[in-house]
Amino acid sequence: MKQNKFFILNKNTKIEVIGESSKAIKNIINIFLRDINKVFKAESNLNGDERTEIIIRCSLDDTELLLKSEEFTLKFQTDDNKKSVMNINAKDELGIIYALIYISKTYLGVDPFWFWNDKEPKCLPYVRIPMSDYKSFTKKVKYRGWFVNDEVLLSGWRESPTDEEVWKLVFETILRCGGNMVIPGTDKTSKINKQLASDMGLWITHHHAEPLGAEMFLRAYPGEEPIYDKNNKLFEELWRSAVLDQKDTKVIWNIGFRGQGDQAFWEYDATYKTPEARGKLISKVIQKQYEIVKEYVEKPVFCTNLYGEIMELYKEGYIEFPEGVIKIWADSGYGKMVSRRQGNHNPRIYSLPSKNEIGPHGVYYHVTFYDLQSSNHLTMLPNTPQFVKSELETAFMVGANEYLIINSGNIRPHTYMLDLMSELWKYGYLDTNKHMENYMKRYFPSGSEIVQECFNKYFNTPVQYGQHEDERAGEQFYHYPTREIISHWIKDKNNDTIESLNWATGDVCFEKQIKWYKEKCEANLNKWEVLKNQCDNVIMSLLGKEKSLFCDSLLLQVIIHLTGCKGSVYLCKGYDAFMEENYSLSFIHVCASMKEYEKALSKMKESEHDKWINFYRNDCLTNVKLTIYCLDTLRRYIRVLGDGSNFYNWEKRYVLSNEDRNIMLLATTTNQLTDDELYAKIKGKVMTT
Repeated sequence: MKQNKFFILNKNTKIEVIGESSKAIKNIINIFLRDINKVFKAESNLNGDERTEIIIRCSLDDTELLLKSEEFTLKFQTDDNKKSVMNINAKDELGIIYALIYISKTYLGVDPFWFWNDKEPKCLPYVRIPMSDYKSFTKKVKYRGWFVNDEVLLSGWRESPTDEEVWKLVFETILRCGGNMVIPGTDKTSKINKQLASDMGLWITHHHAEPLGAEMFLRAYPGEEPIYDKNNKLFEELWRSAVLDQKDTKVIWNIGFRGQGDQAFWEYDATYKTPEARGKLISKVIQKQYEIVKEYVEKPVFCTNLYGEIMELYKEGYIEFPEGVIKIWADSGYGKMVSRRQGNHNPRIYSLPSKNEIGPHGVYYHVTFYDLQSSNHLTMLPNTPQFVKSELETAFMVGANEYLIINSGNIRPHTYMLDLMSELWKYGYLDTNKHMENYMKRYFPSGSEIVQECFNKYFNTPVQYGQHEDERAGEQFYHYPTREIISHWIKDKNNDTIESLNWATGDVCFEKQIKWYKEKCEANLNKWEVLKNQCDNVIMSLLGKEKSLFCDSLLLQVIIHLTGCKGSVYLCKGYDAFMEENYSLSFIHVCASMKEYEKALSKMKESEHDKWINFYRNDCLTNVKLTIYCLDTLRRYIRVLGDGSNFYNWEKRYVLSNEDRNIMLLATTTNQLTDDELYAKIKGKVMTT
């Protein structure tokens, strides 16, 4: 019998499921049908009866058992009636999920980030699939996925912080990127979302501050102290309850012991004063958690985070783990595989296993971070793709390739880096130039080269705040130090150091801290200006959705950096004028600073169109609105000192004519100007006086 050369997939293709399908398989079939309906404008294909058929085999035979976990095959045949048949075979449900995603991406043109980057597939009458058998490959990293962390934008976007439509799209995107694992949110959100994520076929794992996914101790027992020696039975009750709740789902059990609120346990229990004593208790707790899981789960998979103080204790030899536990090594939060800075403590301990260290090993990597200092939350990682590639390829080379979890944040601002991560966890290597070129062609086909130039320049423009290559500033660098400076200034602590800024400035006086901050921002201000102008020119070459995506992604992020940089410089100039008791000039500079941050907020609101309405309304971590509030408070404080108590002096000095300035028949003839009105009227004259 002559074999047809192509399998024609169209709106009449029949889809048949053989065997009992799980919730995850039913879900991916619905997603696949949605993709088909978008491309072919069809309704449903499950009951079709035309010339092509896709058979999804959920029951396994001996042949299929030769496949590894997650692998799939597409096998083609033509029956006696000349009907073309595509047989999808897999060993498990993730294999079937990846098979349908492969067809959807390769032939229907549905992009992994179609939702987040507003890229709908083209409408077609049909697609031709070569009738050559296909077998998938085994991905480099065994367990791979996202920690949807610091997800305040997602939780504040819709009326419910756990809106099912949003979270289904999050989990769908992980699957489309080839991921198989998720921490489905932070704290309460993860507990609500874990069943949905599991129903979609993903492995569940846990935040390092929530071992076994258990409830936080202080929430479960608000009247008790979170001290293990005193309340070990209560802790173990929480862990056992969490295991019983999740024992019938796919879980990578995170074991460990940190204190409440993602900090060291000895913050609550001061009896453990030495590294040896602390490590001994952590090892004891981990062994107990391990045993509890083994009571209820056959062949469980375990992991533990070597994060912060845990890694320091482990490196010093004070913590022991049971055999087979995946040890997860974390980056600095800025992409470098060294321990993270906590407050002013920055030991930068190498965060990868040594050559002969017993595995398995994995990596926790941030494309977004939140440290209340200088991290990136609304904007992309401030380090280059080449730097990221080097760090992760090195990690894989030393054996840390069993597990890779990416802190994905709120996804929409980070799609480029998340796409890059998906390539690395699939293949283990990456040509960053080719990847960026392909990414730009996918999303900006009408101007891919000029957009690529802007992206490359973005990653080389952030402020270098520290001496190490990874110590580059995300947008929070313009917000947390700014708010700390304002608070310190208003409290009239000009002779005191802001100790919480010593991580950046060193232990110097407040005046020198201001000087350091101003110089760092000034050094990169022109670079951001040049890039902003370049982006403005690029917009002229883009059309429709491409222009909108460019404005909502890269241009917005450049503006957030630029306005933050300028705003910080103006703030520092305001302080210099204030110390010279030139209050009107100080007021003008602080107003100018506030106007810069208002530009950023305005651009964020502009990006909230169509389905994105309210996306940034819960920006409570970088919190641009709060920075504006602080600057507004500061300018009022300065005006009270310089324009009070009748709040007419500056208007009289800078606005009234020479003839009227000295006539005082009435104290004033109009209401006092608002701060914005006064700024608009006097800024030019004050600056030239």
